[in-house]
Amino acid sequence: MTGSGGGRGRRIVLWRHGQTAWNLERRFQGSTDIDLTEEGVGQARRAARLLASLKPDAIVASDLRRAAATAAELAAITGHAVAHDPGLRETYAGAWQGLTHEEIVGLYGEQYAAWKRGEPVRRGGGELETEVADRAAPVVLAHAETLRDDGTLVVVSHGGTIRTTIGRLLGLEAHHWEGLGGLSNCCWSVLGEGARGWRLLEHNAGTLPEPVLGDDA
Repeated sequence: MTGSGGGRGRRIVLWRHGQTAWNLERRFQGSTDIDLTEEGVGQARRAARLLASLKPDAIVASDLRRAAATAAELAAITGHAVAHDPGLRETYAGAWQGLTHEEIVGLYGEQYAAWKRGEPVRRGGGELETEVADRAAPVVLAHAETLRDDGTLVVVSHGGTIRTTIGRLLGLEAHHWEGLGGLSNCCWSVLGEGARGWRLLEHNAGTLPEPVLGDDA
């Protein structure tokens, strides 16, 4: 799945939510609904001031609280209403959710290793990464289609979901998606539209390099 290829010059900014307590504890959040920490709210506020300078035309966000609260900071500056869509939630990871990185490796070591090798794995009995892309990428494209030429859409979502969506929109095979790397809290990636579809313009932008904490580590 790629962009319309019309070369309308649209941009999609995919913005990861701010810090949560589970990020700090390296607990896999998945679709568990976790709030931002105080630091996470501050991260969202600082990032929102930068993103507002892009003069976004629309904002769509996951309906999980950590993403919705992040999006609300940009909405407060731009005046845009936020469209919330469950299709942008983080990967459902079943039994992995709530476990620390160490617990996952200890309890599900073979499954974890297979996932890191790029094999299709239902982590914890949950969703495949391709299934996440199947639900998230169409949401992003549908909102992008409503933009004016040269318009900018901000998508507020989660590390794993953003990576799979970027991979799908770029037309990469799923086993290459891991090569995109993770996003730090409240950092973003930018896709731009050209004559041959979407291309990656920036990845994990917004601050000096920081460690990636959480689901996509």
